Amino acid sequence: MHIDRAGKETATLALAALGVVYGDIGTSPLYALKEVFGNAHHPVPITPDNVFGILSLVFWSLLIVVSFKYVALILRVDNNGEGGIMALMARVLRESAPSPRLRRAVITLGLFGAALFYGDGLITPAISVLSAVEGLEVATPVFSRYIVPITLAILVALFAIQRYGTARVGASFGPITCVWFFALGALGAVQIASAPEVLSALLPSHGARFLFADPRLGFLAMGSVFLVVTGGEALYADMGHFGRRPVRIAWFGLVLPALLLNYFGQGALLLSDPTTIRNPFYLMAPDWLLLPLVALATAATVIASQAVITGVYSLTHQAIQLGYAPRMALEHTSSRQIGQIYMPGVNWAMLLGVLALVIEFRGSGNLAAAYGIAVTGTMIITTAFAFIVARRQWHWPLFGALALFGALLALDLVFLAANSTKIPDGGWFPLVFGAALFLLLTTWKAGRDLLRLRLHTQGLALKDFIAAIESPDTVTVPGVAVFLTPYSDHVPHALLHNMKHNKVLHETVVVATVEVHSVPRVPPAQRASAERLSQRFWRVRLHFGFMDKADVPEALEWCVEQGLDASPMETSYFLGRETVVPRIGSALPYWREALFATLYRNARSAADFFALPPNQVVELGTRVAL
Repeated sequence: MHIDRAGKETATLALAALGVVYGDIGTSPLYALKEVFGNAHHPVPITPDNVFGILSLVFWSLLIVVSFKYVALILRVDNNGEGGIMALMARVLRESAPSPRLRRAVITLGLFGAALFYGDGLITPAISVLSAVEGLEVATPVFSRYIVPITLAILVALFAIQRYGTARVGASFGPITCVWFFALGALGAVQIASAPEVLSALLPSHGARFLFADPRLGFLAMGSVFLVVTGGEALYADMGHFGRRPVRIAWFGLVLPALLLNYFGQGALLLSDPTTIRNPFYLMAPDWLLLPLVALATAATVIASQAVITGVYSLTHQAIQLGYAPRMALEHTSSRQIGQIYMPGVNWAMLLGVLALVIEFRGSGNLAAAYGIAVTGTMIITTAFAFIVARRQWHWPLFGALALFGALLALDLVFLAANSTKIPDGGWFPLVFGAALFLLLTTWKAGRDLLRLRLHTQGLALKDFIAAIESPDTVTVPGVAVFLTPYSDHVPHALLHNMKHNKVLHETVVVATVEVHSVPRVPPAQRASAERLSQRFWRVRLHFGFMDKADVPEALEWCVEQGLDASPMETSYFLGRETVVPRIGSALPYWREALFATLYRNARSAADFFALPPNQVVELGTRVAL
């Protein structure tokens, strides 16, 4: 019975994973082969040898990059079950004991990879929905003028419903995507039955012959072939929702066979009728099935877009918790699932970016020219981090690790070089967008470090302060005062200002430090540790993972067992509100200090971020010159 229950649970998770994990890669058949053979700048002539060669490259790319690298190998490089570039970076920093130099390199590469992920994250909803709606144009040319407006309307509706949460809608993601993959396989199988010779493309010799017959064309074609594996990084980022086993079962049990059948079916169609290159995916379907297929494809692309949006929320949340991004407004849309979050600022910024892309490029073929180059950079960084984990944590021998990850890195570099040819045709967008985000992330990190250094050097030792302040003459008021500070051994600036202006101390004073660890979640029982420093003073350390909600009042309740009773109705929270003043001649260039000051000024308040009761918060300001 236990085995049956476990099997049913795994099957349920595998079904749910179809929508979230494989939504991105599952919509690639809409445009991938169309882009290879119909590329406006370097189309591949539709000949039997070329079709067999491209199909062979598609097959082996899916096998090596997705099946082996990501599904079999990279899914093992998780951070307590969480995946993605930020979670992987946190694992490397936590467990590999890097030198200061290596630590800086890891942080820089991790932030750069995250920034690149954002760049391609904007293109995925645009190209996916646009390529699905273009099926209406195949049904009848009357729809041609309405493709872009319909796409824009769908995207606006998609982003508008984010504030309501995706838990209820998400329940249908798996079944719809399951139908989508069965449709992919069925459409392809029908075409393969009429031209079974395409199955010979499974042999790697066809791909090799294609590449060597015309190396220049083969190199350029690799940039378009890469479109079939672009969902690999999103697959890794979303693994934390379901676990390794369901993700692997879904891939090998349904997703990979369906994708291969569809790609080979499109190849068979092109062999019999090269004119179908205008849209080989939709032209595989009979006329009576075209409109239902457009509706199904649109639903699948909306689900794929939803997965990317959720991934961006999750990545942003991780970056904030780990201290690499300013605090932003965040709403938990489910009381049962902590991963269900909504970030209004991120949501509307993404919508504006996606709408601008659709209006600017106006076609999936044009967007395909911009798609892929940024994610290759993230894939390279993932490979490098996985190598560090294999050497320092799995203790692989140097030769074996270099041989395996060197080969994977070489393939990543080939794809990067091939995609670099797209830069003039739109590939510059995700790179410029990613570079701008990288600048913001690194400026925030450097500015925070500098601000903490300034505050630390100006601080007083907490124990010396306690010894000096504890006297019968000290005016005491009832209640508990909680002072939040990043330094547990120094006097919080808010405490000094409170003494200066109000000249009183509460009967219980708590100096609380919030520590976010490089693990996804910290068990509630390990959430708080309290240390009594004197009759009046307590030092509390609150521990959260980078996927946890930093609810300070709730965490303080765990201190009761340790002797500290911070009754919610008798507790006041004191926060320092620093006004950052940039200055010439500091450690950072003036323009970066000014940028950090702007980000700091507009960051979400600590009171909201730490879920403090609004009517129990006192903020005391101070000016800090960087």
